[in-house]
Amino acid sequence: MKTCIRDVAVALVAVATAVALTACGQADGSSAGGGDGPQVGLLLPDTTTARWETQDRPLIESEIKELCGDCTVEHANAKGDVATQRQQVDSMITKGVDAMVLVAVDARSLGAAVRKAEQADIPVIAYDRLAQGPISGFVSFDGEEVGRLQGRALLQGMGAAADGGQIVMMNGDPNDPNAAEFKKGALSVLSDRVKIGKMYDTPVWRAEIANMNMSAAISALGADTIDGVYAANDGLAAGSISALRANNVSPLPPVTGQDAELEALRRIVAGDQYMTVYKPFEPEAAAGAAMAVAAARGESLEDAATGTVSDSSGESVPAALLAPVSVTVDTIEGTVVKDGVYTVEEICTPQLMAACARAGLTG
Repeated sequence: MKTCIRDVAVALVAVATAVALTACGQADGSSAGGGDGPQVGLLLPDTTTARWETQDRPLIESEIKELCGDCTVEHANAKGDVATQRQQVDSMITKGVDAMVLVAVDARSLGAAVRKAEQADIPVIAYDRLAQGPISGFVSFDGEEVGRLQGRALLQGMGAAADGGQIVMMNGDPNDPNAAEFKKGALSVLSDRVKIGKMYDTPVWRAEIANMNMSAAISALGADTIDGVYAANDGLAAGSISALRANNVSPLPPVTGQDAELEALRRIVAGDQYMTVYKPFEPEAAAGAAMAVAAARGESLEDAATGTVSDSSGESVPAALLAPVSVTVDTIEGTVVKDGVYTVEEICTPQLMAACARAGLTG
């Protein structure tokens, strides 16, 4: 960590040092964990994508508690608003947390906040998205491989239309660096095989925007000319499928997704969505927690890393990059069910019993 250079930063360092020396860092209403040890700030981006609050948060908190019984986790969710997340970073600095795990709403816009944390001698672990600014570590999945998995699965689902057929691409938030990685990986597979009739970016990963854009694509291209839909995550898949159904597109073309959300798995069983990408939450959370605890204790992050990445200034930082997994109806049981993410009973609602039986999901 670099020496602070501004008076306010020096004051914040003094506060943080005092907190560490006196073993303070008591929990408040947004905290979880032990009590008198290091504090870790956990800043999540939104409630639109279910995984952040239902998977990542409890897993990270549990892993930190396992590694550091006296650690406290201070949690905040920006609900998709950049200004709110900036304020939350400022609040974490004021509280004197010893490290932050940050999933940036907008990587570029949060760069100044990351620099402010560094000036206060608070290391920032960029989680799932490579935030700009002087981060201390990075934990995520191979974004280009996610896109390649989606592209390969889409071609498989398109069958005979895979060569020369027409698709619509529903990419993610242009302010999320991961979205660019997914798109790059997908295009590396799809560009020479299919015609891309329409391509959209989707601010804040909003399903309703994907719905609107898909409706526009159907109007422009014709309902019977769309052979496949590349949707960058499960929320965009849901919005796209809703628009296809509203426009009486039948049968539905194959639609990709990502995040292995419960509703997406149900759509896959029902035949509405072709695939999703499962990014095992537990190893990602474990790596993020390990880096956060090491950073909060002033220890090296190397033991939690599998390699390095370059931050926005070109500096090499420790990174844990994990392998994503493609999930179709044939592999649900061997992936998300086997790993205990969901049970067959959770996936197979009464309305899906017949489809689950056909898929071999019998519990």
